[in-house]
Amino acid sequence: MKFEKETGEILSCAFEVANSLGHGLLEKPYENALVVEMALREIPVEQQKRFDVVFKDVVVGEYIPDLIAFGNIIVEVKTIESISDSELGQVINYLKISGFEVGLIVNFKHPKVTWKRVINY
Repeated sequence: MKFEKETGEILSCAFEVANSLGHGLLEKPYENALVVEMALREIPVEQQKRFDVVFKDVVVGEYIPDLIAFGNIIVEVKTIESISDSELGQVINYLKISGFEVGLIVNFKHPKVTWKRVINY
């Protein structure tokens, strides 16, 4: 699997955050805590990096992912009942916009963290 080691490290950070903060918070505290945990583990991370959305050579908007880890993995933080096709489609679009190949959706809604790995072929 492409970036298997890196996604494993990101998920390890997510499990640490969940174990420390528990569940039931809004998304932003989990996102911020992931940034702290990744920094402590010396994982390169950018928060709220902006990407232009281009249509026929015209910028028509922007996309702002929650996190970019290792310079090329999108991490979307969620607090939702379950990860659906809607979230998967959203991350596939984000991967196309950014040109990256791998994304992670990490859901902190329940006592056990759930996640999905998304690949842009």
